[in-house]
Parts: sequence; structure tokens; C-alpha cells
Amino acid sequence: MASNNDNSSNKNPKKANLLDHHSIKHILDEYVSEIVTSRGYVEDVRMSNVRLLMGSIIIIIALVAQFYPKKFPENRDFLIVCILLYPFCCYILFNGLLQLIIYTKEKNAILFTHPPEGFFNSTGLVVSSKLPRFSDLYTLSIASADPKSKAAKDPVEFTKSVTQWFTTDGILVEGLFWKDVEGLINDYAREPKKNK
Repeated sequence: MASNNDNSSNKNPKKANLLDHHSIKHILDEYVSEIVTSRGYVEDVRMSNVRLLMGSIIIIIALVAQFYPKKFPENRDFLIVCILLYPFCCYILFNGLLQLIIYTKEKNAILFTHPPEGFFNSTGLVVSSKLPRFSDLYTLSIASADPKSKAAKDPVEFTKSVTQWFTTDGILVEGLFWKDVEGLINDYAREPKKNK
């Protein structure tokens, strides 16, 4: 597996602008997603599908208003309804729902997963990350997607400086980062110690 990782890093090194913390966080988050999915966890895309459905409804309202079969003077009342419906329905209601989903469910999550195939005593994962502005400390945490489940495990996290994972040219040293993330996944997957 290490040789496969080395081959991919030689072919397409991941490079970040070291002066832009969003660029650094984006590269690290993408690579975390690759590592977690390579471990057998399948991404759970239900939240993305909900957001796409809400966006599709907004687009359908706009298309109906644009391509209504009557010409302007006859469809004036219909256009007024669409114009009034669009800001309320699309902006206030749907943006409010999106903000509620982000605030309550997603938070800092970069990846939601289903349990690995064949594991019946496991839940999916919620992988979250933080890289505060003007800080080099990257925090990665792994928690259960269903914290109320009996199979849920205690969340684990690490906080490390991003300077140990990037060269001075901004290229991600994938092997070091892979090892740290894989260690965190192993810590999460480890069975909890039973009290005697």
C-alpha cells in the first residue's frame, strides 16, 4: 500500500499556497476523504442530495416563471405570484433550511460515511476538521455518525501543526499525513478498554 501511495504522490503531488489557509485546509480535507474512503468507508451523500433537491425546486420555480406559455400581458398575475413566491420560498425558507442543516448536522464535517460493509456492530463516521485563521494548528476529529447508537464509539481527534506535512514549496508530504490520519482512524476503530 505504501508503494501505491508513493506512486500517486510522484505522479500528481498536491500543492497548496502556504499563505492561504483555505488552500491548505482544502488539500488536507480532500486527502482525509481519500484516506477514509480507502479504508472501506463509503461516503454518505444524503445531505448533499437534500441540498440538490432544494436547489432543483428553486430552479423549477424560475423555469416555470420564465417559460410560462402565455405572453407578458396575459401572464402578469402569474409572474407577480412567481416574483413574490421566489424571495419567500427560495431565499428565506430554503436558505433558512440550509442554514439549519449546516448549523445542526454538518457543523465542521468534511465527510459523512456509512459503516464499512460486513460490520454490523459499527456506525458510520463523521469526519470534521478545523484550521483557524492565522493558525497553523489543524484539528481532525472522527466521531460516530449516530452518537446515540450502542455501537457508537468515543470521538477521537488530533491537533498538529500543518508545517510538518508541507514542504517549503507547499507540496503535501502525503506519507506523513497518511500515517497520522490512519493512526487516528485506528484509534477510533480500536475496541474500548473494559473496566475490571
